[in-house]
Amino acid sequence: MTEIEKHLTKDPHLKKVIEADAEKVALEPPRKDIYLALVRSILGQQLSTKAAATIYQRFLALFPENYPTPELVVKSSIDTLKSAGLSKQKATYIQNVADFAINPGLEFDQLNTKTDEEIIQHLTKIKGVGRWTVEMLLMFAFQRPDVFAVDDLGIQQAIKKLYNLTEEKKELKNKMIEIAEVWKPYRTIACRYLWRWKDNTPLNSTEK
Repeated sequence: MTEIEKHLTKDPHLKKVIEADAEKVALEPPRKDIYLALVRSILGQQLSTKAAATIYQRFLALFPENYPTPELVVKSSIDTLKSAGLSKQKATYIQNVADFAINPGLEFDQLNTKTDEEIIQHLTKIKGVGRWTVEMLLMFAFQRPDVFAVDDLGIQQAIKKLYNLTEEKKELKNKMIEIAEVWKPYRTIACRYLWRWKDNTPLNSTEK
């Protein structure tokens, strides 16, 4: 058992999840194409993992060598982007991200010098990019170890089930934050175990 697992299994509820998981969670090397990771995260919002992956592949196929450069995305018509299965709103948001990347504003080496909260504040300046979206980037692209996605529906459902909670909305989030205190500084790893346990892993985690 790793030091991270030893720390997390101090929580008896999470211990059951970790010990039952045959494939252990660990941090991986960062994925430095933050622009593409952000595009993919927006594509996956409010969709099942399978549906999001299908639309993402259709979206990539619109561009030479399956890579949607920021310049090509900005020049694309909304109707072209919608042909991959995107809504008009998501197509607009992705163009906003592409425009932000051209400026430039999405370089990994520059962003990685910032704290988690500084990255959140920087990237949520893009219209269509909210806190949850950046938290997913921090977890799966930057591989930051101590991110807690309190607004994520899958994490909410997993914690409610695992800890037999009846709270809702603000009360639920407050309880979740309290429970997660013992997980610090490895809340990212705890969340990834919970997603797997709930079988509700975000699209970002499968990106290579």
